[in-house]
Amino acid sequence: MQKAIIFDMDGVICHTNPFHSLAFKSFFEKRDMFPTEEEFAQHMYGKSNSYIMSHFFERKIEGEELLQLEDEKESLFREIYKNEIDPIAGYLEFLIELKANGIVTGVATSAPLANLELIGNKLNLFDKMESVLASEHVTKHKPDPEVYLKSARNLKVHPSQCVVFEDSYSGVTAAINAGMKVVGVLSSHSKKELPICDLYIENYIGLNIDSVLSLISGK
Repeated sequence: MQKAIIFDMDGVICHTNPFHSLAFKSFFEKRDMFPTEEEFAQHMYGKSNSYIMSHFFERKIEGEELLQLEDEKESLFREIYKNEIDPIAGYLEFLIELKANGIVTGVATSAPLANLELIGNKLNLFDKMESVLASEHVTKHKPDPEVYLKSARNLKVHPSQCVVFEDSYSGVTAAINAGMKVVGVLSSHSKKELPICDLYIENYIGLNIDSVLSLISGK
């Protein structure tokens, strides 16, 4: 039976969160708002922009206002990050090994498509992914499982045959809600800050494909 590996992007393919923090700090400083790093860790990493904006502005941010604010903040992020793009150690080698073994792969991020394109084009990811989904491709964001269930459909693989790599509480929850196995990438959070995962990694160096795929069979 065909198996699939699906990757979140921020904190999983690249350690982008410090740069998102810089972008948000600049964004909020223009509005005389100064969230702490602790607040970012709790209310930014792995969250959708609609949640983040609504939380820090203490009111519902939606519709055209959300689109404008999101575009401003994400443009700041891309400007800051465009010359800093660097995959998590061992990631590209692991991905190449997956493709050499005929494993279908996808990326499923809560980030805007423009961010995914920035990173994907720089790292030449798109010719290695059979499914590419960003925030624009779903109506419900993580922890809702929509992005992972849609990924499984794109990959033509049953959710039970998918392993997801995630680094955030909402992302891990989304994968679990989708009925998938989860590898927790400890780039932004500790084990105790995440729901229980099937496997944990700090990076991809020496990560064995068989050990990952065995999560599906339960061996």
